[in-house]
Amino acid sequence: MNRTVKIIMAITFIVVIAVSLVSIVHKLGKSMRLDITERKLYTLSDGTKQILDGLTQPITIKLFYSKTASMKAPDQIRFYTNYYTFVRALLEEYAAQSKGNVKLEIIDPRPYTEEEMAAIRYKLKRFTISQEESFFFGLVVQTQFGVTKTIEFFSPDRQSFVEYDISYLIDTAVTRQKTKIGVLSSLPVMGDDVSGYMAYMMRMQGQQSRPAWGIVRQIQEKYEVISIPADTDAISDVDMLMVIHPKDLPEKTQFAIDQYILKGKRAMIFVAPHCVVDRPDPMQAQTGQPPSTESSLDKLLQAWGLEMPKLTFAGDRTLAVMGSPRPTDRPMKILGIMKLTSAEQCFGTESPATAMLNEVSVMFPGVLKKINPDAASDIKYTPLIQTSSKGNSWKVDSPYEIMSPDYAEFLRKFRDGSEPVVMGYSITGKFKSAFPEGIEVEEKTEDAQADKPESEKKPPVMKKVTGLTEAAESCAVMVFADVDFISDIVAYQQTFFGTAVVGDNSNLVLNAIEDLSGSSADRKSTRLNSSHESPS
Repeated sequence: MNRTVKIIMAITFIVVIAVSLVSIVHKLGKSMRLDITERKLYTLSDGTKQILDGLTQPITIKLFYSKTASMKAPDQIRFYTNYYTFVRALLEEYAAQSKGNVKLEIIDPRPYTEEEMAAIRYKLKRFTISQEESFFFGLVVQTQFGVTKTIEFFSPDRQSFVEYDISYLIDTAVTRQKTKIGVLSSLPVMGDDVSGYMAYMMRMQGQQSRPAWGIVRQIQEKYEVISIPADTDAISDVDMLMVIHPKDLPEKTQFAIDQYILKGKRAMIFVAPHCVVDRPDPMQAQTGQPPSTESSLDKLLQAWGLEMPKLTFAGDRTLAVMGSPRPTDRPMKILGIMKLTSAEQCFGTESPATAMLNEVSVMFPGVLKKINPDAASDIKYTPLIQTSSKGNSWKVDSPYEIMSPDYAEFLRKFRDGSEPVVMGYSITGKFKSAFPEGIEVEEKTEDAQADKPESEKKPPVMKKVTGLTEAAESCAVMVFADVDFISDIVAYQQTFFGTAVVGDNSNLVLNAIEDLSGSSADRKSTRLNSSHESPS
């Protein structure tokens, strides 16, 4: 055997070994799904693994992405290519970890095809690129029992929460009924619920019904949201309560909130010393009385060991935004509007609701102070949002000063502080009632009374209503001294793709709902935000 033949045989042997190694590694990689990316982008969280391990039925996940159309679309569409690659790789990991219970289908819905009709039938969001081409980027989860759940569109603002959104969709499709969330508000946060003849009459008069707030619409994607009247005397049949801008609530309604929470139910309270979106009644302005834009639950807050001083606001030069109050003004620090950031340690790290937030905007936020700390030693207070260490409170003497703000004067009077000012607390413990003696309510009279003249009507008969004086089990409430930060003017903006989230304002609310819900799997899944970053 000459030298040339030996060299050829050696090269052939090396090639065979290399091909065999590549094949072995490829098979091992498919079975073990090793994530060797630097940031472990596709490593599933413990919460997701727990959900997948609990699957007792096969499910089908259909990822709709207009890949062909995106190649000839504008830059703002082509941006989604990396996002799609990330989502697809993540879903492939779901399928690999599911022990055969997840079937993944990748669908490119071309014009006039059954796939495009399916995307429309599932009500995925559709964006027109040309006369023929449409862009889809959504997800459908189907169970063998006919349950269908969808993500209408993978919005850019949810990139950090993709795994959570997908896992929640799977979990609700196979195991759980929707959590019921009751919303009680003095503002039209639920929008106008009009249809039929009333809707027709509004259109004829050139009027449009008001849509629900963006935060309500976002919550409705995952939960059942029920409107609770602001004059209710009982709260039941809801798993959680959101009280938004409780302005001049009757005592019976405050008592209903008090009793609901003492039963061990969870609640989020949004109050404000000044609410910008609470537009004053023009008729009230003509009376000469300063219009009230304040909301409060003073009695309940006091029972929980907190107070929110009137006409007092949290401020911070470091966090105040730059802006021009009027077109002719030079840019200045707007003390009433702040961008809270993780860099300035504005978010509590002990609560899953705030531990992973990056930026939250607030508008004229109030100050929450603990009172009688010794008397409430069995109650735990966890700060959620706060100023930096240079924050301080500032106040005005009259509501007129806020209605016609002089931002330069506010800033001139402001003095830096030496410790954070808290604007949001999580409070847990066995609460005592704000109404230990109960309340007096008017007893309902016979309908015949209504037809009688005022001089002949009997005086109202009052009766005493009592309830729980102390909680039998631990309660949990989150209180925020701002309402505007969850409103459409702060938390959302209009884009080419419709309404988009701004910062982490809505994420704070969604995280808080999950934290108060107490689902361990969901809470683990929520914590994935710190280790998963979507490529942009």
